[in-house]
Amino acid sequence: MDEPQPEVRWAPLPPAPQRTGRVWLIVGLSVAALAVVALVLFFAVFRGGMPGPEGSGTPPVGSSETPPDGATPMTSAPPVDDPTLEVFRDKVSGWLSAVEPGLDIVTGASTEDAIPVVDSLIDDAQRLGDALPPSSIQDSWRSGVETYAQQLTALRSAVEDGSGVSAAIDSARAAAADLRDLVGL
Repeated sequence: MDEPQPEVRWAPLPPAPQRTGRVWLIVGLSVAALAVVALVLFFAVFRGGMPGPEGSGTPPVGSSETPPDGATPMTSAPPVDDPTLEVFRDKVSGWLSAVEPGLDIVTGASTEDAIPVVDSLIDDAQRLGDALPPSSIQDSWRSGVETYAQQLTALRSAVEDGSGVSAAIDSARAAAADLRDLVGL
């Protein structure tokens, strides 16, 4: 039993293979999966949420009711609330307050610079016409907005022609002042 034992020598182990590529792949796929889940949840919230256990929009098959004879469905539109003058003033004040600076810009601008400003004022006049005024000023508001829009159209023509711009600006200013007075600005 006295056999000679082999001599044990420690040899360096070969280095372990680097797995950084695999780690980055796993991390990247995890981040991508989280991003997909986040996008699905994000769009589900803005589309009205996840579908729930609500009833369907169709009636059950066994409950078919027939309307009683002689009853006609009402097709009139629901009544529109008449806004107060204060609410209406707040709604149109931004468009009306843009008139003076816009006309001041047109006064000192060249033709090519003035036309987009006048077009913007015409767009604002369209918005003023689309706004629902209180019934107490409705007729005078509609006619005032129509006059203002006509003055802006005349101003645009004057700017394009290069003549009569000053008088057209004064007319548009006066029409806008009438609208401001009407709503109390």
